[in-house]
Amino acid sequence: MNPVWADELKRRYLRGESSQFVLHGNVHDLVLHGGKLHDIVDYLGRELLAPSKDVVLEYNLSSGVRFLKKDAQIDGLEELFLPRSPDKVLPALEKLLLTTNRVAVIVSYAEMVAPAADVSFSTEADRQSVITLHRWSLSPILEKSDNVVVLLTENLSELHAKLVGNPRTAALEIGMPDEAARAAVIAHVSPSTDATWRQRLAEVTAGLKAVQLKALLEPHGEMPDDPKALEAREKYIVTLLGDAANAAGRAKKMAQLTAGMSHDEIRELVAPGATAKVDNDEQEQLLRLIYKRKREIIERECFGLIEFVQSNHDFSVVGGIEEVKRELLAIASNMRQGKRARCPMGLLFTGPMGTGKTFVAEAFVRETGLTAVKLGNFRSKWVGATEGNLDRVLSVIRAIGQIIVIIDEGDRSFGSGEGESDGGTSSRVIARIKEFMSDTSNRGRVMFILMTNRPDKLDIDIKRAGRLDKKIPFVYPQEPLEVEAVLGALLRKHRITHTLKLPNPAVSTPLVGYSNAEIEAVVLLANEYAGDKPVEESHLAQALRDYLPSRDEAMLEYMELIAVFEASNRKMLPKKYAEMSNDALQARLNELRLTVGSRR
Repeated sequence: MNPVWADELKRRYLRGESSQFVLHGNVHDLVLHGGKLHDIVDYLGRELLAPSKDVVLEYNLSSGVRFLKKDAQIDGLEELFLPRSPDKVLPALEKLLLTTNRVAVIVSYAEMVAPAADVSFSTEADRQSVITLHRWSLSPILEKSDNVVVLLTENLSELHAKLVGNPRTAALEIGMPDEAARAAVIAHVSPSTDATWRQRLAEVTAGLKAVQLKALLEPHGEMPDDPKALEAREKYIVTLLGDAANAAGRAKKMAQLTAGMSHDEIRELVAPGATAKVDNDEQEQLLRLIYKRKREIIERECFGLIEFVQSNHDFSVVGGIEEVKRELLAIASNMRQGKRARCPMGLLFTGPMGTGKTFVAEAFVRETGLTAVKLGNFRSKWVGATEGNLDRVLSVIRAIGQIIVIIDEGDRSFGSGEGESDGGTSSRVIARIKEFMSDTSNRGRVMFILMTNRPDKLDIDIKRAGRLDKKIPFVYPQEPLEVEAVLGALLRKHRITHTLKLPNPAVSTPLVGYSNAEIEAVVLLANEYAGDKPVEESHLAQALRDYLPSRDEAMLEYMELIAVFEASNRKMLPKKYAEMSNDALQARLNELRLTVGSRR
């Protein structure tokens, strides 16, 4: 059975829609076909194209030309084999395509032959290559022949725009393997795995390529382990498993997956908490190992463009904001139960700094039980690299599925007004993000949480319904009871012993108007003053006298009012703002906008 992209290529070619194709995306992966794993080039040359072509060859800038099939007489072979540079090889290939029928040419790393660049910065050889490849797609002789040209590139944005935008060239994306494809690869690599366990492995390895699955699950993978180190790990794991059933067999499997890990890391996975009872569930142990390896592989694959979020707290340590928590818990419940139609496409967390947006986002991740990642800085100074980085990140996110994507300081990442000074990169990035966020097939599978204290700096179209459906306001505690809810949560979070009696206006009233982060700083300072004794009211009072918050009152109020106006439900607002009329809120916002609105 052929992959979807291969069937699409075959269909378009047979219908005469195109004789030149650009395959992009997951082009360095393996394809399972005919009971064997093939790399993309060999699959194309020996499986997909070979039955209908007499000559199949591959060209790349490094190794030159190699034949995957040659059942026809070819003149001038030295013109193909001896040189490697495009200015020599491409004319020879053109001669072959024009004089011989039933020929397939595969150009690997096509972006190195015809790189994306402004014409004024391109070399003469680059321009010649672009013109040659473009001419092939328009040639009536090639169109009437039974020849085909396939260009391979990982990032479409790195290939010259004249080729990408050519209507006679068909661009097809090679996606990451879906669950069925992963299950097939797992069955091929580990044929002894039973069907239920194989299906579970296929689920948890979402986001991995076939080549990565093979390296992860196949004994000794692609990088053979040191036999002595492997044996030492096996013995150590056996001591951790103790008298667990089949300890030796399980240790052998786990030793393969724990290559490169320290004893402490292995102990944490096999016997979490060190002093806790060893988990005797073999499958759960293996799943923990595989999930850890998966995270390492994906983070390495994306070159630090994404970071997995490991949340260690839920809403039990989030104080106050009861309506906000109620709203988020309902969303988390729908996501866990797979009620995709009830899930928003995305959430906007907005409010001043120190109000707990990141802390609440991490708690929400824990409540949903889903995988979560934070986007790193994918912008680059090189032409086309930013778009390529973004495409790589989005393809991994789509492949993982059931995932939450957290974007902090969204106004800086996706703010408006920067496109004029960076060659249009910002506008293209924003357009690509907006396209992905509004893809309704992602509803209930991929949820964006975008956090910012300046939503007025965001591109307005990214905030619309269908992208960020719900806007969650975060403001500073406005009343003593709200302060006490935060105070109690902080004492629980840091496990601080105390003699404070709550509710107590004498304790909470002086903290009204402080941010959650500032209240936390006061609590920790009070704990420091208490030393080994429980925190008392006098310690908190002393900490409050000594602590000096750094704040810009006008800017903080402006950020709060912006958050209030962004809120998608008035019930989520604190009493102070919920009871104010819209006219009063708007008048105060306009007043502050004149004084601080233009500042960052």
